[in-house]
Amino acid sequence: MSIACFADLLDEARRQPEPQRLLFVFARAELPDHPDAAQRERFEQGQGGVLAPVLCVDKTLDELSDMAALVEESRRTEVEWDIVFAAALAGDGRQPPSSDEAEQPLQRMVESLQQGTIDNFLAFDRKGDAVSFH
Repeated sequence: MSIACFADLLDEARRQPEPQRLLFVFARAELPDHPDAAQRERFEQGQGGVLAPVLCVDKTLDELSDMAALVEESRRTEVEWDIVFAAALAGDGRQPPSSDEAEQPLQRMVESLQQGTIDNFLAFDRKGDAVSFH
């Protein structure tokens, strides 16, 4: 299945034989350290920059209804973000992994994003549309 939006992610996660816990890392576009004039200009035009993780959370499918609810919850943190990266963690057959069990995979996800490795994750904008990076 092709995942084109956040609702597709939730549908696919619900279809999995193992209960899922979804991992989310919210990132903000920023200028890289020591940008040159071209990088600064592109960034000011809404292009380029680097994605810096600013917030992370894990949720069971029962804790998620839709993208609007996730955006609203993130809004309460008062942390600005542009893109949310998502991954899934499968449970043991009866229940999804606990938040404690998700802590290390979530930390590895943050570290991967900090290193610029984003290919293993889905990305969504604030409207819930899938984002692809070229």
